[in-house]
Parts: sequence; C-alpha cells; structure tokens
Amino acid sequence: MSEVEASESAKFDKPVAPWIAAQTQSLLKQRGHAWLLQGPSGLGQYELALQLVRAWLCDAPTPSGACGVCTSCHAIDVRTHADVCVLMPETVMLELGWPLSEKAQQDIDDKKRKPSKEIRIDAMRDAVEFAQRTASRGHGKAMLVYPAERMNHITANALLKTLEEPPGDLKFVLASEAAHQLLPTIRSRCLTHTMTWPSESESSNWLVAQGIKQSDAAPLLRAAGHRPADALLFAQTERTPSSWQAFPKAMANGHVAHVAKWLPADLLDAQQKLCHDLMASKTGAAPRFFNTADLPNATSLPSYTALSQWHQSLQATAKTVEHPFNTGLMLEAMVSEAQRVLKSR
Repeated sequence: MSEVEASESAKFDKPVAPWIAAQTQSLLKQRGHAWLLQGPSGLGQYELALQLVRAWLCDAPTPSGACGVCTSCHAIDVRTHADVCVLMPETVMLELGWPLSEKAQQDIDDKKRKPSKEIRIDAMRDAVEFAQRTASRGHGKAMLVYPAERMNHITANALLKTLEEPPGDLKFVLASEAAHQLLPTIRSRCLTHTMTWPSESESSNWLVAQGIKQSDAAPLLRAAGHRPADALLFAQTERTPSSWQAFPKAMANGHVAHVAKWLPADLLDAQQKLCHDLMASKTGAAPRFFNTADLPNATSLPSYTALSQWHQSLQATAKTVEHPFNTGLMLEAMVSEAQRVLKSR
C-alpha cells in the first residue's frame, strides 16, 4: 500500500462505535436483499450502512462483520470499490470523501453549478446501469443510499423499479433520518431496522475516545439530545458547553456576537431546542437540552402563545435556512426575533 493510499484509508477507517458494532452483528444474522435503517440524526445510520456494505463484500467476513484488512475492505476505505454504488447528494459525497461522477465533478469545477443537496436523477441513472453490471470480485454488489429522504419523486420511483426487480447479486441499504418521507412502496420492499440509542456511558466513552474532554461529554450530549454524533459535531463547530450554557441569556439580550461564527442552520437548531425547553418548562415538564438553571425562571417565561408563534416561525425558517441569504443579516434577524419573544410576557 502506498503512502497516499494509507493516508486515505486512515482518513475514513475509524474505530466503529460499540453500539454500531452490536447492530451490525445482529443485522448480518438476518436475510434480506434490502435494509432500511431509520431513526433520528446522530445515531449512526450512515456508519451502520457502511459496515453492512463492508461485511457483504468482504473477502473474509466474520460473524461480527468485515475483516478490515482484505483488498475489498481497503477498496471501500479509499472509496474505489468497483462493486459499491453510493447514492447521495453531492454535498454529502464530498463531505464523506466519495468521488463524484466525472461529468458532475467537471460541471462543479467549471462553476456551471453548485454541488446538489438532493440525490440527482443523473446519479440514479448511473446506479441503474451499475445494477445491470456483473460483480467484479465475485462477492456480489452493494448500493448505499443516504440520506434516503433526499431523493426527489423521480429518483425515488427509479430506485423503486430496481428494488422491485433486483439483480440476484445486488443488496441495498437505505439510511434515513426521516423515513416517513420515503415512498410507502419503497419502505414496504425493505426490511426495517430502527437505530438503537446508545447508553449514556457508551456515548460518553465514545466522545472521550474522539478527543473530547471527559467533563465536556455530558453537557455536549445534553445539548445534542443525547445523540453522540451530533454531540461530536457540536464540539467541532465551536458550540462549547460554556457557550451553550450562556445561549438562552445571549438570546434574551440580543447578543448576535455570541453566535457570530455559527451557521444559520446551527442557530435554528439551537433556537428550536430553546423553544422546546421553554414550552416544557411552561407546562411544568423538565427541559431536555438545557439545564433548568440556564433558562429564565418560572415568573419570567414568555407566554405560551408567544412561544407557540415562535415555534411556527422557526418551522417556516427551516424551509429557507439553507438558501444563500446574507449570513450576517440572517443571524441578526433570528436573534432579534428570539429577543422579542424572550422579553415578552
């Protein structure tokens, strides 16, 4: 293996989380040509899907999964396996290190268009062609679709036809964070697996293994709704436990500087969680994402009507938060609205 190949392999070949390893072993015991992995974000749908693909195509699989050292495993690690087809939005493919098609890469390099945030029909056509080809290594082929809910109606129907009449050596794994958005006919043709929530200790230990301080693990998990992958993302995007603790007060005081380095989508996520916890506190329930001490006291809480209206406004913002608006102006507008709500009675 060359130094370049070794570097590429190390980039993607990371230790498998224990709850992912356990689910991999369980699913490999079951038969079926198509799996749908469903559950909320941050639980490892993509990681589990990739482990299944690795095991299906491995030269020397074990009951626990792929061997991790054979030629097939290495080819997947460096994203060059001829018998693997990934159906993803181009933005996700670039993030996860999967190569785009030659034409798509050329269009993006020539600035004819930006990477797509949904699974394009062109990619689906390539996948249909892939399905008709003979496996190059003799262990069958695998198609990984993630996030499956990013297929538009045309792409989903094209996939459905392949699912209904699959070549005998092709297996599918669809990973989704919003399985209810998939066509019912696609869901009905897959074996469904709901992702397992890891225990608090498993999540904390895993975060520490990723380089997170032990003292930061629990606060980050709380902020992420106890989803370990989301908690790690928090730490990597400067949403520290201390900044999260100060977030409600910063919103009440209209401090845009507190979130100046955040993306609008990150601010939206935080405001939705704050709104949730304020509504919970208003009804006497325990907050989920913030500590009670970080929230306004009971006598200072906004009215339920104001919180409901804010919730609806945040839902509307979610539909356009990825649009190419001026980031600074969008952050200011979102913070201003939060301040207005939090100062109301």
